[in-house]
Amino acid sequence: MSRRRRQAGPAASGGEPALERLKFEVAQEIGLLPEAPDARAYERTLDEWKYEIADELGLREKIRDVGWGELTARECGKIGGRMGGQIGGQMVRRMVQYAEENMKK
Repeated sequence: MSRRRRQAGPAASGGEPALERLKFEVAQEIGLLPEAPDARAYERTLDEWKYEIADELGLREKIRDVGWGELTARECGKIGGRMGGQIGGQMVRRMVQYAEENMKK
């Protein structure tokens, strides 16, 4: 079964454009992305980050020896959780701040 390669960048997921824009802005603010990345730079940055997290979790050798396809769902989840956790936490803070500011009006 072949996988279809998805577009990268703020409008990549086909989700809500405002939410995707927020995710992209937060990733830039916390230093995960360069100021004006193109789709290739975005993908490359995410791949580098994925390998850094795999290193931290002690999975780099397994990935090198058997590849990403042989990781367990739990191992992949740990990597994805760390990636999404940093961005997601900041996004929630920004959304709460936005809601509080708009409730005052």
